[in-house]
Amino acid sequence: MNALSLRVRSVELYERPVVLRLPFRFGAATVTRCPQAFVRVEADVGAQRTVGATAELMVPKWFDKSPGLTHEQNFEQLRESLRVAREAYLAEPQPMAPHALSLQAGDAAVVRCVALGLPRLAAQFGAAELDKAVADAALRAAGLDFVRGVRAGVLGDPHASQLALQAPARVNLRHTVGMADRLTHADPGTDPRDGLPATLDDAVAEYGLRYFKLKLAGQAGADLDRLARIAAVLDVNARDWHVTLDGNETFDSADALAAWWRAFLADPRLRVLRQRTLLLEQPLARRVALAEDIRLLDIGVPVILDESDDDDDVFERGLALGYRGISSKACKGLYRSLANAVRVAREPQRLRLSGEDLTCQAGLAVQQDTLLAASLGVTHIERNGHHYVRGFGAAPAGEARAFAAAHPTLYRADGDAAVLAVRDGRLDLSSLHVPGFASSAQPSWQDLIPLH
Repeated sequence: MNALSLRVRSVELYERPVVLRLPFRFGAATVTRCPQAFVRVEADVGAQRTVGATAELMVPKWFDKSPGLTHEQNFEQLRESLRVAREAYLAEPQPMAPHALSLQAGDAAVVRCVALGLPRLAAQFGAAELDKAVADAALRAAGLDFVRGVRAGVLGDPHASQLALQAPARVNLRHTVGMADRLTHADPGTDPRDGLPATLDDAVAEYGLRYFKLKLAGQAGADLDRLARIAAVLDVNARDWHVTLDGNETFDSADALAAWWRAFLADPRLRVLRQRTLLLEQPLARRVALAEDIRLLDIGVPVILDESDDDDDVFERGLALGYRGISSKACKGLYRSLANAVRVAREPQRLRLSGEDLTCQAGLAVQQDTLLAASLGVTHIERNGHHYVRGFGAAPAGEARAFAAAHPTLYRADGDAAVLAVRDGRLDLSSLHVPGFASSAQPSWQDLIPLH
């Protein structure tokens, strides 16, 4: 099948407030609430009108970690990125394939946002969201699900022919342990008493978890003590467990990272945890991550990039400096994930493509992001939206019921709500292989707030 050409006719932008049931602390930030963005596009494929949609949480202090900016200013950066992308995609007069549209309009939107003062990671947010919605529209017009559509060349991405794209039935969930998370009931902190796990030991028992992502503060004393406590909980409660470590840009130099790693290796309490550590994610701040060589640090697990991934050449630049992997996140662009997967496939024994989370919420966000990474062969994916937010949050009950009915293997009823169904530490993705990009349900558009 040839690439499907379309012309974007309308782009509607919305948001919905999201209140977290538990505070999420990563790096220097603690998040308790933030808006979720929604995008709905209408496009013409010849005489046929098609609709596509996507959603993403606008997390503060991740796209731009400048300490002088408030959370609200971070939100407004991402709103501006979406507005600029809308203008760019609507301005294209000729029908073209979704990938070509991304190269033309998406790149123009990023350039415009950078000129307005946004960092590239925030600048590409709007284009990444428009690309997901456009892909959804194109796949629906073709009557194909994501995996079959990409294989068939519907999106026009030249990387598609180089990928052994899978149609996964299940994927392991990697549970995030934030720095404010309670490990046991003996720890002080928030207890929402809403029927969902509020501590690490309860989450392990409830979900049967085996994979975990542990946040670091970049301070050896505090980090190692907390890692030792986490290891003790996992030893008692989890079976055959493994962890990844997330630096969240907390180290300001390779020397600081090297000192921390030496302390990590020397701590006898962490012997088992070290053996079960799979990778270290973005330890260096993005301003130095691609300026300092880490090849001589002798870190025994792959070090991967995440926040630094703001341009098409970042992965190759990182590989030259000693990095051995990169994250897939739909908020950075689905075509970026596909391209990086092709590069990893050239050296599968040495390189890693990981699946990381931007606190993807139930509905379009978690479905699209999870299927994207899992289809690229990622076997365990960080998911945390289900832990920090109860089900569909402030969405109308009818919306939650519609998604749960459309995707009964991915969600389960929980009182008057629908929540992500984690069984034996895994998510069942079999219901996501439907025409379009991973969803046969839609948000309740009339109940969303227009993004002005």
